[in-house]
Amino acid sequence: MNRTTPADIWRPDVTVACVVPQQGKFLLVEENVRGELVLNQPAGHLEPDESLPQAALRETLEETRWNVELTHLVGIYQWANGDGHFLRFTFAAQARSHDSGRELDAGIVRALWLTREEIAAAQTRLRSPMVLRGIDDFLAGKRLPLDALLYL
Repeated sequence: MNRTTPADIWRPDVTVACVVPQQGKFLLVEENVRGELVLNQPAGHLEPDESLPQAALRETLEETRWNVELTHLVGIYQWANGDGHFLRFTFAAQARSHDSGRELDAGIVRALWLTREEIAAAQTRLRSPMVLRGIDDFLAGKRLPLDALLYL
């Protein structure tokens, strides 16, 4: 009989991201990834005992100094590169307050606000295709209620 062990089961990295619009621009981070400056949404990995919405709020604050309020789930994206396989939950959020005294996460150079056109023009600098896809899906009106995700 062939038995599957936990080590045999493939598990993608679960990540979260936030699309935060404000006055025609979107909140992004410029981060240093292996010596290269790339652009990304505020995003990161889900931690143990954390819900997906909690992770999105935490990552956005840690990477941008912005406290945000989640409004919707925009989409769930699967993507792979040389670093691994990722399952990304992208949320829509509204900026609420900025904590300028807070330090940014290691590797984050700065937070910045860019238009969709500026982001598309910098496509070669995007950390993944999920960045622009999440913005485009948001602009296309793709929205799921937050209670589509349950944390039990």
